[in-house]
Amino acid sequence: MVLGVALAVAACSSGSTPSSSSGSAGGTTGGSHSITIKNFAFSPGTLTVTAGTRVTVTNSDQVAHTLTGKTGGFATGDIAAGQSQTFTAPKSPGTYSYFCSIHQYMSGTLVVSG
Repeated sequence: MVLGVALAVAACSSGSTPSSSSGSAGGTTGGSHSITIKNFAFSPGTLTVTAGTRVTVTNSDQVAHTLTGKTGGFATGDIAAGQSQTFTAPKSPGTYSYFCSIHQYMSGTLVVSG
């Protein structure tokens, strides 16, 4: 039980899967990456990935959410409570804002490096 809690805390605080490295703003290079939705917020609020990276979004709330790029290009569709969905980061470097299309006050940023 303690190990499970420790792993959950580590995953939430780093913004990446245990096998990934992370920087000060949730930045990561290579591998797979994750965003957690909890308490109606995305964590980390800003995630840096390389172009074309797969990003897993886990919904830890009790209601459905989405992660939807504000200008298109990536979206998870509805993510039920306790479930996960994966999307592929855009192939063009840049800064991409996203939000929950169900709860539009929820927002975050995906930074894609070349």
